Amino acid sequence: MSLSHEFWFWLIIVLLSFNYIFSNILEYLNDKNWNTKIPNSLKNFYKKNDYELAKKYKVEKSKLSFVLNSFNFFLTFIVIYFSGFGYLNNFLDLKIENVFYQSLSFFFIIFVLNFIISLPFSIYSTFYIEEKYGFNRTSVKTFIIDKIKSILIFIFLSSFLIFMGSKIIEMLEKNFWFLIWISLSTFVVLLNMFYAKLIVPIFNKLTPLEDGTLKEKIRAYADKVGYSIENIFLIDGSKRSTKANAFFSGLGPKKTIALYDTLVKNHSEEELVAVLAHEVGHYKKNHIFINLIITIVNLGIISFLFELCMSQLNLALALGSNNMNFHLGIIAFSFIYSPFSLISGIISNIISRKNEYEADNFAKETYGGKPLALALKKLSVSLLSNLYPHPTYVFFHYSHPPLLRRLEKLE
Repeated sequence: MSLSHEFWFWLIIVLLSFNYIFSNILEYLNDKNWNTKIPNSLKNFYKKNDYELAKKYKVEKSKLSFVLNSFNFFLTFIVIYFSGFGYLNNFLDLKIENVFYQSLSFFFIIFVLNFIISLPFSIYSTFYIEEKYGFNRTSVKTFIIDKIKSILIFIFLSSFLIFMGSKIIEMLEKNFWFLIWISLSTFVVLLNMFYAKLIVPIFNKLTPLEDGTLKEKIRAYADKVGYSIENIFLIDGSKRSTKANAFFSGLGPKKTIALYDTLVKNHSEEELVAVLAHEVGHYKKNHIFINLIITIVNLGIISFLFELCMSQLNLALALGSNNMNFHLGIIAFSFIYSPFSLISGIISNIISRKNEYEADNFAKETYGGKPLALALKKLSVSLLSNLYPHPTYVFFHYSHPPLLRRLEKLE
């Protein structure tokens, strides 16, 4: 039985509204859950004034996010209600014959509009809020260059993916989801393998870790746990922010560990090795591989559901167009998929939090829990983190366990 375009129209409206209301309820619960009491384990790290500052920082970020999300919600609502996507699709259909160029133009116009809308918010966040709380190190020049690079990367990647998707649909017409799934999965695997080598250097400089006691300790630890470590880099995160981080990237011989220079500056060598031990734990526990498999399975579900959306002409009618094509199908799918995205996000976060506990435990068993706990405490203070996030917010949004829960298991 074919569902009417009125049904699809109101389903899209309901899903759009639900996502907006639900996300704001979660943010409200989390903002109201701040506890002024500093736990004993952090009293030597978090001064009362610092924690009050953390709350003010989160409140300002939340307000800005609420304004931007509200603006995007009402704009999207108006566009859907008055068939904006359909009008744009019909206009391009009359002006451009080639399907690939139609889709490319369609998404480029949406990208430009979104870029224009979000730019003032990005400027305010970077040069006022982040600056006000001592995080920002981004110069105006770096900010502009980053935006230009982002646009160029978007044009390159979107052109490639749109060309690939439109050609597959043109060739097969039916049962194309499988080939789209294989193509996207291949793309994701390659991106995982070469992310640190090809993508990161576009925005940051990766410098091999210099010889010294830190490198010697890392090598000694790697030899102890049987981890082949060739690529250890420092990343110049300080040119944009004082916030610290570390990440593990790559597969097989392409695996890379990158430590932010801000992390190295603010932590002892023992703490840094403990952080690295945590990252090695992800590799040793096969979390990287498992996450990749989960991503590929999810891409298969996405591809299958996308073909189902493409087969529904009434979905196109709900958006104001008489024909369903590649780019309109993606727009329709982005709304219809949201309930599945919520469910997959919950499952992904549950698995991710479990993996973080396992990586913490690996670091504790192979190097020591105290230096990792100390590093986590310092990171929490430097990031002005909420020590008491609302459990519901954690359930839906946290990929890492709350700090106090991690400390309980480490100490």
